[in-house]
This record gives sequence, structure tokens and C-alpha cells, in this order.
Amino acid sequence: MLGNRPWKMAVGATAIALLAAGCSGGTSEDTDAASKSIVIGIVEPQHLIPSNTTETSGAAVLASLFYPLIDFDAQSKPVEVGAESVTSTDNKVWTVKLKQGFTFSNGEPVVADNFIDAWNYGAYGPNAQGAAYFYERIEGYADLQATDPDGEEGPKKAPEPKAKTLTGLKKVDDNTFTVTLSAPFAGWKSVMGYTAFLPLPKAAFSAPGVIADGFEEALVGNGPFKMKGTWEHDAQIVVEKVDGFKGPAPKIDGVTWKIYQDQKAEYADLTAGNVDVQTTIPIESLAAAPGDLGDRFQKSPSSYFAFVGFPTFQKEFAKKEVRQALSMAVNRQEMTDQIFLGSQTPATSFVSPVVAGYRENSCGDNCKYDKVKAKELYTANGGPAKIQISYNADGGHKPWVDAMCNQIKDSLGVECTGTGEPKFSDLLTKVEKKSPVGLIRLAWSMDYPLMENYLGPLYGTGGSSNYYGYSNPAFDSLVKEGSAAATTDASIAKWQAAEDILAQDMPVIPLRFGQNVFGHSEKVKNVKMDLFSKVDLYTIETTS
Repeated sequence: MLGNRPWKMAVGATAIALLAAGCSGGTSEDTDAASKSIVIGIVEPQHLIPSNTTETSGAAVLASLFYPLIDFDAQSKPVEVGAESVTSTDNKVWTVKLKQGFTFSNGEPVVADNFIDAWNYGAYGPNAQGAAYFYERIEGYADLQATDPDGEEGPKKAPEPKAKTLTGLKKVDDNTFTVTLSAPFAGWKSVMGYTAFLPLPKAAFSAPGVIADGFEEALVGNGPFKMKGTWEHDAQIVVEKVDGFKGPAPKIDGVTWKIYQDQKAEYADLTAGNVDVQTTIPIESLAAAPGDLGDRFQKSPSSYFAFVGFPTFQKEFAKKEVRQALSMAVNRQEMTDQIFLGSQTPATSFVSPVVAGYRENSCGDNCKYDKVKAKELYTANGGPAKIQISYNADGGHKPWVDAMCNQIKDSLGVECTGTGEPKFSDLLTKVEKKSPVGLIRLAWSMDYPLMENYLGPLYGTGGSSNYYGYSNPAFDSLVKEGSAAATTDASIAKWQAAEDILAQDMPVIPLRFGQNVFGHSEKVKNVKMDLFSKVDLYTIETTS
């Protein structure tokens, strides 16, 4: 999942977290010191419909409003939460039985149709959902995608897809449905822990397959909290505790997801007690944070991976040698030491160390700082005289982007500038339209704990977060073969072979692996962040 703060990877890079004046959110009347409601900082989500939410801040909000089928234990193994059981005898046909008694916050019971309807909506090509890629393994997905009649883009309007629903989804009874995959995949249970596989109530639809006007602004979920009022764009999203929720009971009464355009402003609010959790401490405050916060300055493992993507569809970056040279022009160790004060580590691989199959330095020489070789390779292959790196200004990325540009100037003797877009959602919108934004600052936190999640969505042809147009049939085949393998070891072997292709093609520049570097106010305790860079809303509590 894309990070929108400097860490997503925290999307920003996840948060950073994908941050003093200039904050957009006001103080909520329901979050004063005496209440058991808390304030958590985010950036403006791009979307909140589950099948269209592919960045960290939106996913954080959804985690408060929804209760998934699957979650993950401390060993990153999938466990049933909303599901009573998820079983398969052949890794192709999966039977999902729901726990009974759960309802949406509007009182509707949670039934099989809620999952089937939501997934069919997400998979239907004309709906253009950002996470549609994740339904690709379900039988019938191809028939839900429109194809150009001439086999190429052009002025002609593409025909309607052959079907509107997935043949692989079948209702057995109100509490049971089956998922038939087009090919066996042993990791499917883990995949269903992703945001795209949340249910939607009947109230979400004004007609079959049509989301009701205004639903996204006043989302109705099946989780421990419900939305209070509507999404106040660029200000806040307020959620309050649901009475009688059948799952584990949170210890807080609500959350104000306070939206910031500036991490530094958020940090000022954190130290002033106006924000209870900042999920990524801004770069500029890393040195001061231990003194400002004491033991409220914390770190925990994360699946965050920060990188810069090449628009491979532009001729100046079409040659892999140019991309290799730019990667070799970057001194990752210096950047992590001087800018991030060791809170992140240099990335010389394409998958996080927290997943099985990770190999140190799998990128090889192409991720090794070598300014002499970089310049020779860059010059010999006609690298562009000017480099632009676009980033989201609401994620605290300017210091490291400027540092990276200085390294590129020093190594290659070219002009390099960083360009900040006001919001991560603005940057993604431009990238999706293939607007000329130059290199793209991105980050990734895993959606589910498999090596494949760092490969398919980011680099697969048509991958949900492949914003740089990379396509290699050999890579695609290896990822699919790994997914279809009968054992975990066999899967990893194929996925590692796919990663080896990335190490040569270099569609992105791996930069850093991160950890959660966060802080909290004196009002809260038992603050935990998981590998997905999310605050655990079930353990956090107020001190009053």
C-alpha cells in the first residue's frame, strides 16, 4: 500500500509517514483532555471506498470504520477475525464462513452479499477502482475489463465488459460464500486481509453496482467506530465508538483523524498536546524529539520501503542504463545517516526485510554508490541534462529530496530539482494521468506479508501501484508462477528470480527501509504501531 507520508512506508513515504503554522484541521470539541476520544494526524486521503483506497492515510481511517475477514498475528500469519473460517482443499476454491451477529453501523447485518457486492464493484473495469488489481486472481476477472476493439488506445470508445460480476464469487447462504481463483494460490488467505476485501452495506448502492451519491463522504462500515458527520476535506474525519460492536472493544471512545498539509505543524501540535499520535516524526524534528517527548518518542518495526520511480514511458528514461546510472549516483548511507539520523536504513533490495524471501543486496552493483561508473554509464547512454523529482509537500520529504538532488548533481554533473505537490492525492492524480512530473517519490508498506506483495502491485504489468509504466513479460510470468507454486519455498524461489529481473531493469531506485518512528501525547498510553504503519486502535487508551 502506498505511503503518503515519509513513511508508508510510512505514503509518505508513508507517512515519512508517505510534517508551525499551516495545519488545516481545527480542534475537535470531542477531544478535550477529559474525553476518551483521541486525535491522530494523517494527510488528506485520496479515497475512502475500500476498493479505491491504496494509500496509508485512507487505510488508517478504514481500519477504524471496518472489521476485516482476516488480520495478522505477531508472526505475520493470517488469522480469522470477521471470518469464522477460511478453508480450501486445493488452494483454488476457498470457502469463507462469517462470524454471526456482526452489523454495519446503520444496523444492517453483515452477510455474504456484502462481500460479493463490494468485490464485484471493485473488480468491474469501468468503475476504475485503484485496488481492482487485487481481484485479478478471482475467476472471471478478465470478463469484467473493457478492451479496446482495435487492441490499442484511440478515439473509439471501448465496449462494455462481457460481464458485471465475478463468476468466482458464489453465495452459499447468508453467512457463507466461496471464492474460486483462476489458478491455485496458497497465499490467498493473506490477500483477503487487504483493505480491498472489506464489505459494503446495501446502503452503499443506489442500484446494483452503483455507489450511492454521498456514500463516500459519510461512510458506513462494520467496524468498532462509525463516522460522526461527514468527511471534512483537508480538515478532519471524526469517528465515534459503536455501541454493541461484536468484536474486541476499543478502550477509546473515538478518533479525530486530523488532516495536515505540513508535518512540522503536526509535530508542533503533538508537543503542545493538540495531537495524541503522530505516526511519523518529521525529519527536521528527529534530533529534538527524544528531548521533547522523552519515552513518548518511540520506534517499532515497519514494512516501509521508500523509493523513487522512473516514468519508463518517457523516452529519456526508457534505457535501463540511464536508470542504473541514476541509482549508482545516490549515496544511500550518507542520506540515512545525515538526513534520517539512522532512523532508516539503506535499501539495496526491492522487498522489505520483514518478509520471508528477503535477500540483502539483491540489487547488486546497481544499488552501490559509484559516482565514476554512474557518470560514465549516464553519459554513454544519453541521460537527460535535467532531472526533476516530484514529491508530496504534505509528507515532509523536501530535505531528503534536496539531498538526493545534490548527490545526483555531484555525481552526474546535471541539473536536478525537487518539485513539491501540495498533497499526496494531488501527486497521485498527476501520475495516474501520466503528467510530466519527472521521477516520482513513492513508498510502500505491505498489504499482506508476502514477498509477492512487493512485486506484483508495484511492477507487474497493470499493477495497482505501477505508476511508472514498467512492463516485463518474464517478470510477470515469474510472479504468477510463484503465486501458483505448491509450497512456500517454491513460491519464494520464483519471486526471487523475478526480483533479479528488477535488479537489472531498475524501474525504480530503492532508497530506504524504514521503521515506525512516532510520538504520542501525555494523554494516551499503550500506543503501538504495526508493520503496516497503523496505530493499534484496540490497545491504545487514555491515561485519564
